Amino acid sequence: MTTMTGLFPESVGSTAEMLISVQRIQAFLLYDEQYHQSTLSIKSENESNNDVKNGEKDKTKNGEKYIKQPCINFGINVSNASAKWLPNQTENSINNINLTVVPSQLVAIIGPVGAGKSSLIQAILRELPLSKGSISIYGVISYASQEPWLFNGSIKQNIIFSSSLDKERYLQVIKVCALESDLLKLPYGDRTIVGERGVSLSGGQRARINLARAVYKKADIYILDDPLTAVDACVGKHLFNKCINGYLKEKICILVTHQIQYLKRVEKIVLMENASIVSEGSYQELQSGNLDFFKSLESTEKSKITYEDQDVFDKDEVTLNPLPVFSRSNSHHSISTSMGENKLSQIQSEPVEVIETRCSGNVSPRVYLSYIFAGGSVFKILFLLFICIFTQMLSTGGDYWISYWVNLEDHVFRNTGYISTTFSGPINNESLSDSLLWWSVSRKLCIEVYVSINIMVLVVILIRCIVFVSFFTKSSMNLHNSMFDSITRASMLFFSSNSSGRILNRFTKDIGAIDERLPTPLINFINIGLSLIGTLVVVGIINVYLLIPTFFIGIFCAYIAMYYLSTSRSLKRLEGVSRSPVFTHFNETLKGLITIRAFKAEIVLSKEFDEHQDLHSSAWYLYIASNNAFGFVFDFILLIYLSILMFSFLNIDSDTFGGNVGLVITQALNLMGNIQYGIRQSAELENQMTSVERVLEYTNVPQEAPLESSLDKKPPKEWPSRGQIVFQNLCLRYSLDSPYILKNISIKIQPMEKIGIVGRTGAGKSSLIHALFRLALNDGSIIIDGIEIHQLGLHDLRSKLSIIPQDSVLFSGTIRKNLDPFNEYSDHVLWNILEEVQLKDIVEDLPVGLNAKISEGGSNFSVGQKQLLCLARSILRNKKILILDEATANVDPKTDSLIQNIIKKKFQSCTILRIAHRLNTIMDSDKVLVMDAGKVVEFGHPNNLLANKDGFFYKMIDQTYSKEKDTS
Repeated sequence: MTTMTGLFPESVGSTAEMLISVQRIQAFLLYDEQYHQSTLSIKSENESNNDVKNGEKDKTKNGEKYIKQPCINFGINVSNASAKWLPNQTENSINNINLTVVPSQLVAIIGPVGAGKSSLIQAILRELPLSKGSISIYGVISYASQEPWLFNGSIKQNIIFSSSLDKERYLQVIKVCALESDLLKLPYGDRTIVGERGVSLSGGQRARINLARAVYKKADIYILDDPLTAVDACVGKHLFNKCINGYLKEKICILVTHQIQYLKRVEKIVLMENASIVSEGSYQELQSGNLDFFKSLESTEKSKITYEDQDVFDKDEVTLNPLPVFSRSNSHHSISTSMGENKLSQIQSEPVEVIETRCSGNVSPRVYLSYIFAGGSVFKILFLLFICIFTQMLSTGGDYWISYWVNLEDHVFRNTGYISTTFSGPINNESLSDSLLWWSVSRKLCIEVYVSINIMVLVVILIRCIVFVSFFTKSSMNLHNSMFDSITRASMLFFSSNSSGRILNRFTKDIGAIDERLPTPLINFINIGLSLIGTLVVVGIINVYLLIPTFFIGIFCAYIAMYYLSTSRSLKRLEGVSRSPVFTHFNETLKGLITIRAFKAEIVLSKEFDEHQDLHSSAWYLYIASNNAFGFVFDFILLIYLSILMFSFLNIDSDTFGGNVGLVITQALNLMGNIQYGIRQSAELENQMTSVERVLEYTNVPQEAPLESSLDKKPPKEWPSRGQIVFQNLCLRYSLDSPYILKNISIKIQPMEKIGIVGRTGAGKSSLIHALFRLALNDGSIIIDGIEIHQLGLHDLRSKLSIIPQDSVLFSGTIRKNLDPFNEYSDHVLWNILEEVQLKDIVEDLPVGLNAKISEGGSNFSVGQKQLLCLARSILRNKKILILDEATANVDPKTDSLIQNIIKKKFQSCTILRIAHRLNTIMDSDKVLVMDAGKVVEFGHPNNLLANKDGFFYKMIDQTYSKEKDTS
């Protein structure tokens, strides 16, 4: 009955959870599958397993390698295609699109922000379902996404991805994607671990690796979604000449771009506006078409400063590094196709990936104490302990009272020869009455006492349950909040060293174990421990000699339990660590799902996931097997103990009451079950405590500096009022054992100056911004308006700076919350800001306007629209210092011009630091800061820097712009 009453509520709860899980899984499985209808794809030679015999082979013409186009006709035909992402969406994402792309054609898709360029690409990739029309695809597709997707592996693994290794092709792709010099700088070459989302690389390096993966795949159609925005002009020119218009010139190539300087080299330009194609043709045809958007492109192009570089498109080689190189080692080997069998990675020893830590040995008592004191005060803990002890005393007392009652009946039977059914009145027989005086109890009183004890047990158990639930809930909540607070205050090094899968593992599985799995073994361990003590007391009272075998059996059981605990605890820790790669792989797969589908790599990724899952399942299986093995051995030992106990009663004293014998037997049976179950629960408690151990580990990660300044260092409320920034001997590194990224930066930026920051990818431009926000370890000093920022709390510092990052950040929630998270502004102000950034019409078209939901990562907005929302947010903040980290890289020239004008108007009295790859955007700056290899190379007015023809900046400009040809 006890087992049934205990298991029945648990089974009901488990059944309810199962039904909910089945419903959720069923709803997920019933979602629409990837769109395939009205899309035709034929097999090409590139899908053959014998790529060398039947597929493509790199050919050489005029010293340049390119990919030979197979004889079969390939192409894309889009006919009257319309589509929208959501069925209830009022307007189509693409509307009545007609487009034909033929073999060996380079097609550029251009248009303003939100025109539908990326939506058209997604429709071709069958990610966006068509509401009407058809898209026919003839050939194999390779795809480079607009936002680079890199998984946590080496650079080489990211480039090769699902393809087989072709050394010659691999080296050629490295060359045409301008990765040679980058690999030389990296300590492990192409074996360098990029980290999750490529966190260890610069934005330009991530973009080029993402492009290299697409180019390396043997395909017929290459779709490149804006791959040139994150790189500087020199590298961008190399990518266009050597890769897009060189290595892929015999292939179909669809290029989405905002880089208007390359449009004259494109065979067909597709101009999109308002989800439709408004015009298509060559550059000359669109130029004569009197199109407003194209006119704006021309005006933007004419506004650029041009310099002599006549042969920039005609040279056989674009030299990427003719500029002075500072602090660069000359010991590296050259990376080129001439290397032949030499590996790119012959630079240093194998890279060491930061693995997840796994504790060993016993769970520290500190872990138990931390969990206990997280649940409440000392008074609450003592009260809970008292309730548990009192409950066990009542339970044992009830059992003992039953024995007392049975002994009473036995005593009456022995003295009267029969069982009295009315054992309540006075006894007339004086001798019998004398023999029963010591009982001094009636049957009615026995019943009343027993019922009272059981009622008290029920009440106390109810109180104990309420206190336990409150205790466990508070403990879990406090541990979660402590870990969350610690993670949000962790240094940037922590996030670069730990994948999101590891972090999610702690917040999901480990917190889930603390919520759901830890309370049960803890309660059972306490109850069983007290029950065992009560049992031993009862057995000792009845027959003290029975404690002797109990003692030896207890020692033997303790030895086995210690052996089992050591094994199961290690297996549980191994299970926890092996679970993190499952989360990481799943997380990375979701983020790169479009790329994975485009590469037809679903099976490859599924196999990798199965490998991670099998490893985790192996650890879990061993954990379960060890539990079952322990149970079998323990059952056998306790069976021997019970047999000894039973045989001991064969020689029992005849004066011993049967109630006492029954009590000992029931207590022994209870002991047999409780010892095994108790040790199992103690093992389970220790195993689940590893989750607390893992959570506590993340509550003690390295932290950033304090958020708030000390009272004597608190800056004035209006600080900074001018915006002067002084860097003095600034050096930066991301960890104590890593090399310095910035080296002896000493510059002075006057109030309201507009500073352009330029340099090749990896020069340290973004690291300078990291230093300003104190995201890394700074040596030296940074002084803003006379206050050294390292003396300030991080909140006091960062709240005074505004930034528009290269990768725009939007949070899940409403548009209103993203613009004004603290509800400081009225709707009127928000609408005015949206109107200034030309997003008002778009937001007004949404069903609930400012309360419209932004999906995770802002995926329901285009990249350009997200950038404009970030600009609107910065305008609302209205801070004295604004940082632009390539803020206009992902927008068209017209929107770029809009953003530039807004910045000039709204931030005229502010100090602006602008990182730029498009040099024309910083030519009107007050000063230009040129960086290379973490050092300041030049710093001054653009005209002064251009006057020095041997200077770094002049050579960058010289490589970027070509002199306009005389058409007269």
